[in-house]
Amino acid sequence: MAPDPAAPDPAAPDPVALHVIAPHVHSTRQLRLALGVLATGMLMTVLDGSIVTVAMPAIQGDLGFTPAGLSWVVNAYLIAFGSLLLLAGRLGDLIGRKRMFLAGTGLFTAASLLAGAAASPGVLIAARFLQGVGSAMASAVSLGILVTLFTEPRERAKAIAVFSFTGAAGASIGQVLGGVLTDALAWNWIFLINLPIGIAALLVALPALPADRGLGLKAGADTLGALLVTSGLMLGIYTVVKIDQYGAASTHTLGLGGLSLALLAGFLVRQATARNPLMPLRVFHSRSVTGANLVQMLMVAALFSFQVLVALYMQNVLGYGAARTGLAMLPAAAVIGLVSLTVSARLNARFGERRVLLAGLVLLIGVLGLLARVPADAEQSHYLTDLLPVMLLAAGFGLALPALTSLGMSGAKEEDAGLASGLFNTTQQIGMALGIAVLSTLAASRTESLAAAGRPASEALTGGYHLAFAVGAALLVTALAVAATVLRRPARTPAP
Repeated sequence: MAPDPAAPDPAAPDPVALHVIAPHVHSTRQLRLALGVLATGMLMTVLDGSIVTVAMPAIQGDLGFTPAGLSWVVNAYLIAFGSLLLLAGRLGDLIGRKRMFLAGTGLFTAASLLAGAAASPGVLIAARFLQGVGSAMASAVSLGILVTLFTEPRERAKAIAVFSFTGAAGASIGQVLGGVLTDALAWNWIFLINLPIGIAALLVALPALPADRGLGLKAGADTLGALLVTSGLMLGIYTVVKIDQYGAASTHTLGLGGLSLALLAGFLVRQATARNPLMPLRVFHSRSVTGANLVQMLMVAALFSFQVLVALYMQNVLGYGAARTGLAMLPAAAVIGLVSLTVSARLNARFGERRVLLAGLVLLIGVLGLLARVPADAEQSHYLTDLLPVMLLAAGFGLALPALTSLGMSGAKEEDAGLASGLFNTTQQIGMALGIAVLSTLAASRTESLAAAGRPASEALTGGYHLAFAVGAALLVTALAVAATVLRRPARTPAP
């Protein structure tokens, strides 16, 4: 049989091995440990975002936060995290992804200790900013490490399913855990609980994660590009999270938003002309990468209404407590985990990620469609008929997220894996910020107008939530259209 001309020369050095230790040198046990470490890092990040919201009243009462200052307990983390993901992902490619993950996890753990010991608002806000920096460093390279470790398609699909599950279920777990820790101990423990988890993750990561050298800073030492993208994202996320305070059409929002767009446009121009760009624009040549990031931004923005507004509806309209709300949402975490860990990898392998993603989006449209008709009267609301079907349809998230993650990483070259991972996480944070700003503002505006018209408080609140759920469903329909068109399978070239 004649040799395949497309096959690599066995005598030639493996370019992947020059950058990262080849996955086949790792035993199955080491691969599982590495996956566990990466999933734990994701879980800490997601838990930190959801666990804080439950403890906000206790933090305000203990440290004396003003209502406006309290929002910075969340905003300081979001701004640092969302603005540094892209830069951290590329730096991971350049200096080594393992180094970036270890440094980020170490910083996050140390900042958690500082947050738990905070005795003043300023210290807590500074600690939250440092937590965001550490989370960005670790999260940005996690997917890049994962796809270079798991190269066989079926094993990679299983690994991505586990990784996605920890992110999807972490929000629900965080709400329950935050309430339990705050009520049983004190708000400080929502941060201190990260210490044993972070230390254990570091100890396991040292031997389990592959030791990569990186491409070297000279391959992408674009200082001007780094300043443009970081300042542009930081300013943009700050503008979005302050929309509810200043209004969407205010001079503050339009001015800072325009400046943010100008900085990001300057970054793109710089990347097209720089000799060693921080973000090579070739990463967007892949329809999978571009389409998956756009779909994710729309999907995450829409699902903010499920992750947050449903909890507010249960507490403000139905009168549920924090613990009961978390328990009521546990079926969603259970079905997401069941689908992610048992069937998503098989379905992706059999039908392809695009079809599985479309099916998941259809189920999620059903989630928000049902929520748009929940009753405004607590006496007329029945969990089994009004809310449990919503929680069960959340299984669509267990289908959509692993498929979307696979698509978002599949088109990136190995040397760009960290960049693609950082980009995927960045669009997720931008989508979340947009969802918070747009949907919460629409809900609040609708509630105010209904209350001004003389509607009862519960009816006015529910009317605002209904509008947010309906807009979220429209965003998911748009995501479905993008996935069906941009992510369509290219025509195959007949084999010679």
